[in-house]
Parts: sequence; C-alpha cells; structure tokens
Amino acid sequence: MQMYYDEDADPGQLEGATVAVLGYGSQGHAHAQNLRDSGYRVRVGLLPQSRSRAKAAADGFEVLDPAAAASGADVVMVLVPDHEQARLFHEGLGEALQPGCLLLFAHGFSIHYGTVIPPRDCDVAMVAPKAPGHMVRSCFREQIGCPALLAIHQDHTGRALPRTLAYARGLGATRAGVLHTTFREETETDLFGEQAVLCGGVSALVKAGFETLTEAGYQPELAYFECLHELKLIVDLMYQGGISLMRYSVSDTAEYGDYQSGEFLIDQGVRDRMRTILARIQDGTFAEAWIDENRSGRREFLDRRERESQHQIEEVGSRLRSRMSWIQPVAEVPVAAGERS
Repeated sequence: MQMYYDEDADPGQLEGATVAVLGYGSQGHAHAQNLRDSGYRVRVGLLPQSRSRAKAAADGFEVLDPAAAASGADVVMVLVPDHEQARLFHEGLGEALQPGCLLLFAHGFSIHYGTVIPPRDCDVAMVAPKAPGHMVRSCFREQIGCPALLAIHQDHTGRALPRTLAYARGLGATRAGVLHTTFREETETDLFGEQAVLCGGVSALVKAGFETLTEAGYQPELAYFECLHELKLIVDLMYQGGISLMRYSVSDTAEYGDYQSGEFLIDQGVRDRMRTILARIQDGTFAEAWIDENRSGRREFLDRRERESQHQIEEVGSRLRSRMSWIQPVAEVPVAAGERS
C-alpha cells in the first residue's frame, strides 16, 4: 500500500498552471472551485447545450467548448459521464491537447476499456475522490479533505506522479490521504462495489425487505422506517467505527439477529453471483453492454429508471420525508434523461 499526504505533494510541480475542468456536474463544480481556491487558473469546458453553462458562468468561471477549454491548458481533467467521453475525443478533444499536458480522469472506465485512446505525447493519470462532489467541496472548505485514489496510465514527461499529486493536493485530497492504485484496479473494484453492494445490492435488499413486510400485511410506512430510513443510522456507525462499532451500538438482540440471519441471507449462492458480477466486469461484458445501451439510445435504461421511480417505497418515503424538515428532503427527484456534467 502506498498512501500520499500533503507532505508528499509539491504544489510547485504545477506552479502557474492553467487547468481545464471538462464538466460542471457533481464532481466538476467541486474540482473547479477547489482548484481555483488553491490558486490555479481554472476554466470550464462544456458543450453548448449543457445546462451547467449558466451555473459555471455565474460562479465566475470562463466557460468554453470542451476542445477550446483544453487547448493550451497544462492540465485537463475529464469529468463528463463515462458514456460521453469517447464522443468528446472523437470531436476534437484529443487534437486540442497540447504536448506534455497532464490529462486526468476521475474514473478509469474509458481508458481501461479502450473507448478513449489518449495521445502519446501527454501524461495520463487519475485522481478519483471517494466521495460525491458536494462532499469534496464541503470537506475542502472545512479544511479536512476527502480521500482519493491515484493512478498513472502514461508517463510521457517523467513527471506524471508529482504533477498528479500536486493536483490532488489542490483538490484537498492529500489532507485525508491518496491511495496509489491502477486504472484497472480502480475501474473493476469501483464497478463491483456499485453493482454488488453500494447501489445494486443495497437498493435491491431494501426493496425486498420492504416488499416482504408489506406483503405480510404490515403498514408500508412502518416497513419504510425499518428497511430504509434506519439504514442511515447503521451506515453512519459503520462509517465511523466499522462493523464492530455498529454491533456495539445496537441492542444485543439486534447483534444476535445479525449473527443468526446475516449469513443465512447472504449465503454461498449470493457470493457465487457476486463472483459472476465481478467476472462480467473483468472480461468487459458489462462495459460492452453499457456502451451498446448508450449507442442505441438508452431506451431500456431510461424505461427502468422510470419504473423504479414508481415503486411504492418511493411514494411512501417521499410523503414521510416531506414532514422531516431536519433532513432537508428533496421534494422531487428528476427521473428523465438529463446530462450530469
């Protein structure tokens, strides 16, 4: 394991650098604002139709088309969604990169699966914060930082690592720690974590628990509290002190139920299916399916998004959360197709 902190990162490696941040969504706004606050000249690259252009301009950034923003920049961070990156490069981004620049990504998908082939005369690396953009920004402002991953794919100048560390420091990540990895390892573990645990696994488990209780005749509001609302309390404890703190903090009855039922539910069959998910990620099957879905207009993806938004747990939760002012509930979550860059 190699971890880097502030003392390992020399900001002088990017002294006077101009940084182009392509995208101004969840991650883009945080990178642009943090780097500007760290003293870098930052401009934002967005497509003409992007709904984020007005926001970036209102925040005081020069906003250009992606290729124009990248032209002449010393550092270019690509923060548009994975499925849009290949099109940017096909439409002139690769040619706009100046020789010797540092080309950065926050996720390894496009490089690892070969949808983007970067120019040979630039450094290619990754700085991937392990938090959503609003936390990257808020932690920076609180001077605590968010941890991140770092990887080097191409070291044309011989200075890819120190320059990438300087960027990570400007982002605030070296305050919390930056773990050295590879594009392959980051991509495959990130996709697996999302699909098997954090998104696919958790959302399916929550819905299954909710449906089991409501089908047995229990109130849907009660099922919501037991299977979704209280999940945050458990995750916060695990976040702060691991599984041990969670088990220490709950009742002995809950801890005993954990030992009795957890492994019965998540049995060898689940582990085998997790290995299948990982294999599909490793051999490119998942990536190919996602690329094909986008090429064909995303109809199945958008239809599923719409259907999931109509699940009973969403209706019940929205109604209950509307009375919980302390959690700042989101009144209406958009479900239509929309760009997040």
